[in-house]
Amino acid sequence: MSNLSLEKREPYYVQFYHMIKQMIFEGKYQPEERINETQLAKEYNVSKSPIREAIRILENEGLLVVDKSKVIVYKPTLKDVMDIYQCRMALESFAVKLTTKIATDAELKDIEDTLKTTETAIQAEEESNKIISLNENFHHLILTYCRNSRLQKQVNNLKALINYFRILNFKGELRAKEILGQHRKIFDYIEQRDEISASTEMIKHLELDVKHLMEILNVTEEKT
Repeated sequence: MSNLSLEKREPYYVQFYHMIKQMIFEGKYQPEERINETQLAKEYNVSKSPIREAIRILENEGLLVVDKSKVIVYKPTLKDVMDIYQCRMALESFAVKLTTKIATDAELKDIEDTLKTTETAIQAEEESNKIISLNENFHHLILTYCRNSRLQKQVNNLKALINYFRILNFKGELRAKEILGQHRKIFDYIEQRDEISASTEMIKHLELDVKHLMEILNVTEEKT
């Protein structure tokens, strides 16, 4: 089922948490697919306890749904997209405003270097996982350099679903270049220390993400 081999150096529940999460992100566990605790425990020769603890964490993150005695993979809805992205627009537009205002020149260079690395990865046709990770890092650096730990915590509470939607949002032949272009526009305003325009551009970027996700989910729902 997975390439995971359990190691004693890390608690089993942590290893199961990462394994199940990765399989959800990679589509090996499909939305509404049931997670069989007994089967996993038998396959890896462990008790159900670490698996249940991993499931509890993933349920709190929103990636699994416990329905009576069943554990199923979260299925995204159009409402979920809107709710998550409205939160992101409010939080990240303010974060980029702060970063534009207070980040050091060296920190701005970190953000710019991430964009350059992303462009190189796209040109080299690197694996999508690497490019998605670089896109995530762009947003992460903006949040880091805003120096507001409470704001960062609010975004972090949504991190699992944000990453889930980020992977889904990457579908499409030209998506990597489109997203990079939008990130460059945001950074141009950050570099100019134009906090209002940077904030506005971040909202536009996230609105375009929503539009793309709506199209993907509508197509998915039509096929089911």
